[in-house]
Amino acid sequence: MKKEFSVVIEKDDDGFYVASVPALKGCHTQARSLDELMERIKEAIELYMEVEEEEINSFNFIGVQRVEVNYVKAS
Repeated sequence: MKKEFSVVIEKDDDGFYVASVPALKGCHTQARSLDELMERIKEAIELYMEVEEEEINSFNFIGVQRVEVNYVKAS
């Protein structure tokens, strides 16, 4: 059986790509390249689904919106 998941990809300060799956709580991984990241997140999803007995969230991920805010750093 095939199932499709949305994956959020970010890049950290050290240059690693980080992937997480919003529908699978705690399902995430990291890698140096996007190709390696996609292989690892597929493996992470497969492992998650093998061991996790909770129902998988069935919401549709819409997207990410950037929001600009003004703040004052506390001293």
